[in-house]
Amino acid sequence: MPKKARSYLGRLAGATDQLLRGEAIEQFAAICYRKVGDNLVEVLLITSRDSGRWVIPKGWPIAKLAPHQVAEREAWEEGGVKGKARKRPFGFYTYIKTLANGERVPSVVQVHLLQAEKIDEKFPEEKQRNSRWLPPFEAAAFVREPELRSLLGKVERTVAKLPKA
Repeated sequence: MPKKARSYLGRLAGATDQLLRGEAIEQFAAICYRKVGDNLVEVLLITSRDSGRWVIPKGWPIAKLAPHQVAEREAWEEGGVKGKARKRPFGFYTYIKTLANGERVPSVVQVHLLQAEKIDEKFPEEKQRNSRWLPPFEAAAFVREPELRSLLGKVERTVAKLPKA
């Protein structure tokens, strides 16, 4: 196993007690995808503002918004993508979030698939992030979180089974 994967999994394993005590924070995210040609799919990766690592748009719960609506808002604010997120979660992943005060807590992220209907060049965090559209399996190689890699690996098969709009 590569050293980075061991250290990531080791950090996550160190948070097991917090997870079991229900001390994890909750976030909501979007895997934004677009169809390219007849059969190809690409997904959006963005850089995080703090570390610059490749991630998907995600954010905190917002009062009066359902999780899939939070995912839609984060896709717009962080990646300039507008579209409808599926209400049913596509999956979940866990990572260690460093809060503004330096505290590190486990975060459980509920992920929703969102088909990109419009991609704007101007959006709230455009100057704070980089973005890339990639085939899902290629995108999986860029992210650190093993569970997110697995979700990205399932995107193409899942999108192929979705009813035509």
